[in-house]
Amino acid sequence: ELLESVSRGGGEAAVLRHTQRNKKLFARERLKLLLDHEDFLELSPLAGLNMPYGDVPAAGCLTGIGKICGVWCVFVANDATVKGGTHYPIGVKKQLRAQEIAMHNRLLVVYLVDTGGAFLPLQSELFPDKLHGGRAFYNEAIMSAMRIPQVAVVCGSCVAGGAYIPTMAEEVVMVDKISSLFLGGPPLVKAATGEDVSAEDLGGAKLHCQVSGCSDHFAASEKEAFECIRNVISTLNYEPVPERVMEHDGPLYSPEELLGLAPRDYSSTLPVKLILSRLLDGSRFQEFKACYGPTLVTGFGHVEGQLVGVVANNGELAQEACLKGSHFVQLCSQRSIPILFLQNTAPEAPGPRDIPQSHRLKAQASMLAAVACAAVPKITIVVGGCFGSQSYLMCGRSFSPNFLFLWPNARVALVDPRHLSTVPQAGDSDCAGDEAELKQLKEKLVEHCFSCRLEEESSAFYSSARLWDDGVILPQNTRKV
Repeated sequence: ELLESVSRGGGEAAVLRHTQRNKKLFARERLKLLLDHEDFLELSPLAGLNMPYGDVPAAGCLTGIGKICGVWCVFVANDATVKGGTHYPIGVKKQLRAQEIAMHNRLLVVYLVDTGGAFLPLQSELFPDKLHGGRAFYNEAIMSAMRIPQVAVVCGSCVAGGAYIPTMAEEVVMVDKISSLFLGGPPLVKAATGEDVSAEDLGGAKLHCQVSGCSDHFAASEKEAFECIRNVISTLNYEPVPERVMEHDGPLYSPEELLGLAPRDYSSTLPVKLILSRLLDGSRFQEFKACYGPTLVTGFGHVEGQLVGVVANNGELAQEACLKGSHFVQLCSQRSIPILFLQNTAPEAPGPRDIPQSHRLKAQASMLAAVACAAVPKITIVVGGCFGSQSYLMCGRSFSPNFLFLWPNARVALVDPRHLSTVPQAGDSDCAGDEAELKQLKEKLVEHCFSCRLEEESSAFYSSARLWDDGVILPQNTRKV
């Protein structure tokens, strides 16, 4: 339901204006014309959901991964039905994340630009800082230096800072009577000089193809523009590492059963091998150190023919589990094997431990270093709970995995709300009986409010709305993703 609401864009009036008055395609329709297959991996589709940006339903920016002419590409497409495609803070963050993915994985980038530039009322939240809007232009330059191709189609208006996105790309296509490209549009010209000028004369496709040279290709329609950009990509001579066509078995147990296995109660941990048996080819898993540190499951398996090292929580990580994890992650790094992390923690309640905390800390530090320094692709999926230091040990967001996805039931928080210490009985001797009871009631109310807030802020949807991950995925789609 959430994905459906986001796909509707900026509402009925905005959709009518986009299609009838401006005669333009939707962002997802553009991708269908551009990609080899309609199937693509959309990144962080719920970004911006229910955030305090007025009536904006989402980020106004669609990002994802798909194939064009057989080449894996990252695409960044503005949704002009959401406030004219203007850049909100969360939209800027989403675009920067897409560029980061392109750099980490050396993927070609396609920009489908249809934007009114920055949303000025929130300029202080999207303009001046290091990871605000200007960083997108910096990233374009760095990717160009890394020889990562970037191409662009101007699919509508392209104003102000948005104008630098296509002009910094290697090749640009503009569409007759639809595309326009300028720093300040006709209303600004009128306000500044009193001159009346049309968008077409000021920065239309013909002007930029014939006069300024900002555009390299002229298209009569959007469909022609996407055919043109596909032809451009076919001449880039950019071939990523060839994909091996590998025969592989499906799991012995249906991945559809993962929907029923997803834990909703974190009072206990779901045995992670139940998940692995529905993810790995042939349900085959070569376990490493099976009898040592059982709260962490490590070993090798294949996912659709690709060998991966699996590091999966089977509870909270004690000293032995961390030492085991450190050893296994270093093996994967040494052998150049990608690592799949499955976060699945049911935290233990606070209390005395058999092993001194100093020993445990040292073991955790060892695993933290191993995970941070492993020079292999890392993909993290939160399938259950993820609390406190377990996030770092299991390659959470701050440890820069190549991708991080959450199941809808996932919980990510510093502490588990169930383990908040109970409020002690009010014992102020100066308080009369009724006053002491009232004080105790207030303290319990504060504790309850904090617990409710923690419960809300730890949900998968709260996380994904703020782009702390690359999207909430359905459990049964995990192998495909």
